[in-house]
Amino acid sequence: MSWLRARVASFGFALRGVAALAREPNARIHFTAALAVAVLAAWLRVSRAEAALLVLAVGLVVAAEASNSALEALANRVAPDHHPLVARAKDLAASAVLLAALAAASVGVFVLGPPLLARLLDG
Repeated sequence: MSWLRARVASFGFALRGVAALAREPNARIHFTAALAVAVLAAWLRVSRAEAALLVLAVGLVVAAEASNSALEALANRVAPDHHPLVARAKDLAASAVLLAALAAASVGVFVLGPPLLARLLDG
């Protein structure tokens, strides 16, 4: 397989992963929140720099969710029975998603809060 063909195939695998992620219930929540953030940012006409911060924050949450889902799938395959170390690994991966989501929510409040408040107060 040529180098270029291998690179194209790797993109196909990544897209297959995105499709699998879209079927995860928690990822659907993150995608819905991302859509809401995008609509709100467009309505508030945030700056390009602010939009970039929002995209970065959302991207980190979705990437954390993908990593968490991958770890859980692998752990379930390798150790289908309960094991305290597997449970710890799953909890730590889930905490990464939670921490990323909290950070993204903070970015959302800082970026979207002031213009939203101004719009609401102006009527």
